[in-house]
Parts: sequence; structure tokens; C-alpha cells
Amino acid sequence: MSKQSQEGLTPLTQTLLYPQESLAPVGKKHQRLSIGVPKENNPHETRVPLTPEAVAILVGNGHEVTVETHAGEGAKYDDRQFSEAGARISYSAEEVFGCDVVIKIDPPTEEELEWMKPGHMLISTLQMAKLEPNFIKALLRKKVIALAYEFLEDAAGGRPIVRTMSEIAGSTVMLIAAEYLSSMRDGKGIILGGITGVPPSRIVIIGAGTVGEYAARTAIGLGAEIKIFDRSLYRLRRLKYAIGQQIYTSTLNAITLAEAISRADVVIGALRSEGTRSPFVVTEEMVASMQPGSIIIDVSIDQGGCVETSEISTHKQPVYKKYGIIHYAVPNIAARVARTSSSALSNIFAPYLIEMGDCGGVEETIFTNKGFLKGVYAHKGSLTNAHIARSLGMSYKDLALLMAARL
Repeated sequence: MSKQSQEGLTPLTQTLLYPQESLAPVGKKHQRLSIGVPKENNPHETRVPLTPEAVAILVGNGHEVTVETHAGEGAKYDDRQFSEAGARISYSAEEVFGCDVVIKIDPPTEEELEWMKPGHMLISTLQMAKLEPNFIKALLRKKVIALAYEFLEDAAGGRPIVRTMSEIAGSTVMLIAAEYLSSMRDGKGIILGGITGVPPSRIVIIGAGTVGEYAARTAIGLGAEIKIFDRSLYRLRRLKYAIGQQIYTSTLNAITLAEAISRADVVIGALRSEGTRSPFVVTEEMVASMQPGSIIIDVSIDQGGCVETSEISTHKQPVYKKYGIIHYAVPNIAARVARTSSSALSNIFAPYLIEMGDCGGVEETIFTNKGFLKGVYAHKGSLTNAHIARSLGMSYKDLALLMAARL
């Protein structure tokens, strides 16, 4: 611009032509959360989502944690340990459910949901195999934000809680199998694995995911003969690489699978679905072909099971027989080792809760953390999970679009 042209500009206009400083973004204000840990009303659920060590970390970060009395007794944590970690011990479940964030293992009852306040967050498992429309309708009526922790994803797209609980379940199923194969449990009376001069026990593992991997590791360590089946060649290759030795693997072929099951001492059902329920791959005819006293452990029962004869059982009555075959179909296997499981859950939940406070609250965390957003299935009166909506015949709204509307 020439000098003559500049002379015709006002001081304000000239200022607008100069490079301007951009405004620095205003940081999110840390929000102090009140976090409630109720006692589980399911007598077979012994885990607690936050250990006293995790509570101490959260309190140290400025949050308030309220723990219902006896909430940790199943995992051998008493009220004194939580109190010394900085938690408030409450004798009122209603008070605990009034916190900003309620974190528990099992889904709450409809009565417990009534104690929650609109806009507050519920973190629990969802248990798709037992999900009822009335539960979802109660959530929507209360306008709470509900997150299923099994849907949470990490930065790599994995599901950290599913993997952690699967590691525990995979390591535990072989201990269960060894117990129920014994003569004292009316099993086949064989040792899991093998000894010199006696053929090893035969184990079929259906599913080459985390449960299958850890079950295979334990079985190989005991000296058993294993066969692993899966729909995905990629998962089978990954499992062989992770284990580091040659093992029998096969894609799911009905004829090959039926032959292997008919000779198996133990069948582990660990096939998970990306949708709402696991498909049946072990038919009733296959079960009937097994030798009496053999055992089936259906780890995927929480998604409906992959064995046609599976029915949900409990830790109090974990087994039943069909065609002379022992069936074990407890959905929360990790609760058998409640203290280990509670520590594993706390290692995941505590950082999420700290991040929630640092982001400025629940809404901001959903908005900024895509993995956290994946876990939310109900948001202030709207069902936001397509799989749940289809399985229950309900309508839903895309949470990403609801979040985008905030911009």
C-alpha cells in the first residue's frame, strides 16, 4: 500500500492491517467429583471397583469418595482400610447413589436407579445376556449418563477391562477344569495335563482371543494336549505367535470341531461377538457325543454363550449336568479371585476418574476422549448404542452427533 493510500486510513483501520495476536485457549477448570461406591446387591459378586489404594489416589487428587459400608468385604477390604485411605463410609445406599459418579460392578436395580440424579453418571457392566427393556427405560426416565465399562476403549482401540478380566478368566478356567475333572467332583477322575506313561488330557478351546490365549498357556504348562478353534485366521496366527510354539489350530469347521469335541476331556467356550450375543457353535448333538464326566466351561455365557446347552449358573451353584457332561457357566468368573480382579479394575478406573476431573467433568470427558465416548450407551434420556437398540427394538440417537451439537 502506498504512502498516499495510508494517509487516507483512520488509526483504527491501520491497526486492523497489522498482524494480530491470537487469544490463548482458556484451560478447563478442574472439577471436584463426588464418587460413590455402593455395596453390590448380588451375593455372588465379590469384586469392588475401587480398592483403598485407588481411593487414596483419587482423594489425593481432590475428589471425594463415598463407600457404602461392607462394599469391599468380598475382596477382603474392610471399612477401616477405606476410611484410612480418605473415603467417607456411608450406611445409606441412597446417599451413595446420590454422588456425581456412581461406580459399581453389576448393573443397579430399578430401585437403586431411582436414587440417582439427572445428569449424574453410572459406571457399571451391562450384561447383555440378561438385559431387559425395563432397565433401559428406567435409565432414560432418570436422564442419567450410563457407561458400560466393557465397552470402554483405549487409544489403540482395544477394550482394556475386557482384556484384563479375560486374562484372569483364561488363567482361572483351567483351575476350574482341574477341580471338576476329579473323582471327588464326580468328574472323569483324570488329572489335568499328564504324567509319564499316561496320555495327556485333551482340551478344546473355542476362541483365540485373550481368554483362549491365557487358557492355552495354562494348559500347555500343565502338559495337556490342546486344540484351538476360531473363525479368524488372523487371531489364530496371533495366538501362535504370542505363545511361541507350534500348537493345533483350526478355523471353525463343524465336522472337524465335532470330532475334536467328541474326544475332549475339557471344552472351553471363549468365542465373543462384536455384536450383542455370541453365536452357538457347539450344538446339543456335539455335547451328547462327549464322554460322561467331561466338562464344558462356557466363558462367553455373559453374551449368551457359544454352547447350545449352556445356562447361566452362579458361584453358589456353578455346575449342572446335561447328557452326563458337567457344565460350568458362571458369567463373572473373575469374581472367584476377587482381590486380584478388584486391583485390576482399580488400575483402569482410577486414571479415568482422574481424567474426568481434570477435563472439567463428565460431559467434557465424553467430548474429548473418544474411547470413553464408546462406553456411553445412555445420555440424558437418549439411548445411544445401536447394538442395544436393535436387540431391544428401541430407537437410539448417535452420541457423536449429540456431542457435535455442543460446538
